[in-house]
Parts: sequence; C-alpha cells; structure tokens
Amino acid sequence: MMKIFLPVLFVLMHCTLPAQQQHAKSLKSAIATVLKPLILQKAKWAMAQQPVTVTASSSPRSAGGKHDFYSEGDYWWPNPASADSPYIQRDGLTNPDNFTAHRLAMIRFSQVSGILASAFILTGKRSYADRLLLHCKAWFVDTATKMNPHLLYAQAIKGRATGRGIGIIDGIQLMEVVKALRSVEARTNTDKELFRLFRLWFSSYLSWVTTHQYGIDEMNAKNNHGTCWVLQVAVFAGFTGDKKLQDFCRQRFKQVLLPGQLAADGSFPLELKRTKPYGYSIFNLDAMSAIAHELSTPTENLWTYTIHDSVSMATAVKFLYPFIVRKESWPYPKDVMYWDDWPVAQPFLLFAAAGLHNRQYEKTWETLDHDPQVEEVIRNLPVRNPLVWF
Repeated sequence: MMKIFLPVLFVLMHCTLPAQQQHAKSLKSAIATVLKPLILQKAKWAMAQQPVTVTASSSPRSAGGKHDFYSEGDYWWPNPASADSPYIQRDGLTNPDNFTAHRLAMIRFSQVSGILASAFILTGKRSYADRLLLHCKAWFVDTATKMNPHLLYAQAIKGRATGRGIGIIDGIQLMEVVKALRSVEARTNTDKELFRLFRLWFSSYLSWVTTHQYGIDEMNAKNNHGTCWVLQVAVFAGFTGDKKLQDFCRQRFKQVLLPGQLAADGSFPLELKRTKPYGYSIFNLDAMSAIAHELSTPTENLWTYTIHDSVSMATAVKFLYPFIVRKESWPYPKDVMYWDDWPVAQPFLLFAAAGLHNRQYEKTWETLDHDPQVEEVIRNLPVRNPLVWF
C-alpha cells in the first residue's frame, strides 16, 4: 500500500500547491489594483514623516522610564467621589483624558511602515525602503530613541496598577512593521547587520512576552486578548525564525483558541457579551483569520481544521459575513460606542478569500472603506496594508 499511496500523495500535493499559489497571486494582484491609488497617495505623506518614538513624550503617571512604552486602560475613569481615589471602570466607554501618546506613536509607526513597504512593493523604488529603515532604526536600534522590548507599563490604571498583561494587546501594532521589514528584506540587498539588530529586538520582546507573568496572563486570556497574544507572537516568531514558537502558536490556535471561543453556530460568545459585541466580534475574527493565514502550511491547513466535529474557521466567517453585508440585520445589542463606524474593509474577508477560495469575500472587501479616519477603528484594525501579508 505504501508504494502506491506515497506517489499518489506526492502528485496530489504538487497539483494542489500550484493552484493555491496561483490563487494567492491572483488575489494579491486584485488587492494591488484596488489599493494602488490610495497607497501612492499616502506614500507621499509617509515619505515626509520623521520618526516619532516613545521618547518623544511621557506621562508623570508612568512607573517606567524614557524608553518604556506606557498606556492607560481605556475604560477607566476618575472616581467622582474623590479625585485622589483609584480610577473606576466604565466598560466600553473610553476616557479621552488617559495617556495615549505612546500608543498613537506606535500606530503611526505601523501606518508609515505598512504604507512605505506597500509602495515599495508596487513601484520597486528604493527610497520607500530606505525611509522605512530610518523609522525602524529609531524604534529598535538608536540608543537615544529606541523603545525597550517589553510592555511592562501598558494599560496602567491610576491607583490600581502600574501595568497589566492586558496591555500586551498594544503590541499588535508592530505586526505590520515586521511584515514591512520582511517585504523589504526579500526584495533588496539590505544591511544584514541592521536586520540582525531588528531581529534581536524582537527576540528580546518574545522572550519577555512568553515568560513574564503579564505575558502568561495575556496568553491565557479567554477572549480576543488571548487571540491577539497568539497572533503577534506568531508574526514576530516568523521574523526571528523561531519555528518552535510558531508550532506552539499553531497548536494553541487549534487546541485552545478555537474550542475555547468558537461556538457551534460560528459566533464568539465571549465577544457577544461585551458592550461592543459587533466591533469585538469583527476584531476577533480579523485576528483569528490572520492567525490562520500566518500559520497554515501545505500540510496543516488551519482554515479546514475542525472542532465539535464540523465547526471551523469557515463556520466563523459564515456566521459574521451576513452582518458585514447587511449590518442592519445584526440581532444582538448595538455597540455602546462607534456603532456607526463599522464595518470597514475588514482583513478577515481577504484572509478568508485566500484560505477558503471564496471570491465573494474578496468582492465584498473591495466595496468597503479602505481609509477609515476614526481613531478607535484605526486602533482596532492592525492589518491595514494587506499587500505586506500576501
């Protein structure tokens, strides 16, 4: 039997892989066609930007130093009973007075990186790549401006915590920086020493986020926070070449994330319980789909992996897709904030188009907003430049 089976398997794999590669190539071409005018327009802005890192601003409430990233919990507010009391929670309602400068700087860094790399992919102009490297050197290499490779002081709460594991979700903003670097590295004769230093920074971050209690707490989170831990670790491990950590993320996706979060109907019950069930459901599916895209291999397809006998990522996409097309049919409570600002061109549509070979998802993505301006939407859309992901 083995003498017959192995050649057949070999033939099947080599018939399937070219078809998959051709599909991915076709999808990337379609993405480029849709986004090229916007990318080249934004590239003019990106080329004019100077690096702005965490050292450009600070908060007196931070327990860290000049090079430490600091942010504050979104939904925590002053106690009206006493200005000196610890903050109190108002879930789903963002406090506009919290310190966000470092988060905004990281989001800006992500935007600039993704745009420059996308423009480089489209045009081949080395100036875009050089500008990207200028920003990355400021964040990861230059001693005067670089960020320390941890998020120890993220999502702090006045009077309660100097930082929390929940703040690690802010690290997803660095994913497109990594994707941008990989895109540039693959297409140019880059400075090998510089890229060694970039990888050293991310190796240090991975060491922290996988061993510090904050990282362990976030890894074990049962909602979108646990999803985003796996996603960012998988992307960064791909950059550093840590196959063992990628395998760990792949197994965690299959054995923990899907069975722990995905219901038989394809919904995410833990996200539906939140005060912004629509936005959180979209966000979690975006992240889950990015994991499936990032970690699927020719021999281990996370899009077709099933739990509960027949439930898979296809089930999750099938559940949410109708509410992207017809938002008014959403049968659950409306989000307490930003209800009118979703959906936009959600990345899960493209990842699902690629992973499930469904052109309908791609066509829907084409009709949605590719340039959202609302800060909350931008923050929760870390996959903004799909060219660097394909």
